[in-house]
Amino acid sequence: MIRCQTRTESWALHEPFEIARETITDQAVLLLTLTDAAGHSGQAEAAGVDYDGETPARMAAQIAALLPRLHDGLGGTELLDWLPAGGARNALDCALWDLRAKQSGTPVWQAAGLPALQPVTTAFTIGLGDEATTRRKARAARHYPLLKLKVDAQRHLDVVRWVREEHPGARLVVDANQAWSPALLRELLPQLAEMGVELVEQPLARGLDAALDGLQLPIPLAADESCTDRASLPALVGRYQFVNIKLDKCGGLTEALALAAEARRLGLGLMVGNMCGSSLAMAPAFLLAQSCSYVDLDGPLLQQQDRAVPLQYDRGVIQPPSPALWG
Repeated sequence: MIRCQTRTESWALHEPFEIARETITDQAVLLLTLTDAAGHSGQAEAAGVDYDGETPARMAAQIAALLPRLHDGLGGTELLDWLPAGGARNALDCALWDLRAKQSGTPVWQAAGLPALQPVTTAFTIGLGDEATTRRKARAARHYPLLKLKVDAQRHLDVVRWVREEHPGARLVVDANQAWSPALLRELLPQLAEMGVELVEQPLARGLDAALDGLQLPIPLAADESCTDRASLPALVGRYQFVNIKLDKCGGLTEALALAAEARRLGLGLMVGNMCGSSLAMAPAFLLAQSCSYVDLDGPLLQQQDRAVPLQYDRGVIQPPSPALWG
């Protein structure tokens, strides 16, 4: 049988991080460890989907209910039937991938049938703030080639202008986190296009996606909160051009890889994102990043500390994870 242990951790951020719906000062996560009879261990980390009410305690309770069913031959496809999309399934699935890699000596990328891992460039996120704070963060981020700017219904064009003035050469992505109305979206898109913004994430609230029907878009849109697992894709086709895949939302690497393949089949571009957390949370998403046009795996860069064997970041370029971290 496989033994399972869970522990709640909290990772303090360098400074408060504000988006349209909330401000956080630390990120609570669930650390999960699976151990077999021979002593091999696999680990994973999940933050869950906070706007859906997920917490480490709730995820731990979901996992605890499954402990009698864990068996030596367990595979990720079984977990798709046992748990819904979300952080609990993400933690179990990614820990299981890591455990199988430790047992077999075969890295996860190879077991998943992927090409050898290559470095990727991540966006660096600048949270909402006043003008002085935003300019300071933009100056500090001049060595990052791609910036993701959090905006809301009041702070949007000015945010882009401030950042553009401080870091003229940056590629820019804007993330509204569901804060805009359809009317505001139609008003802002042409101006954002003129300012060189190349992608807008989740401008409208979940459930309002139909308002995008027939809209002429000068900038492509990426579905974030509206994209969960494969079941969410049909409603996004023709409305969004990209989907932001997050392991906490879709429920693990097994579903993420299947989701990415189905999105490509439907003509949707790929982005990989994160819910904050340490390098352990980013490592399995790094495999998905290999096939994504946009990579947003900067969680550890926003935190004061990281794992003992962290991912290596240099000017936004992330190196593949060490097997001592994951996979």
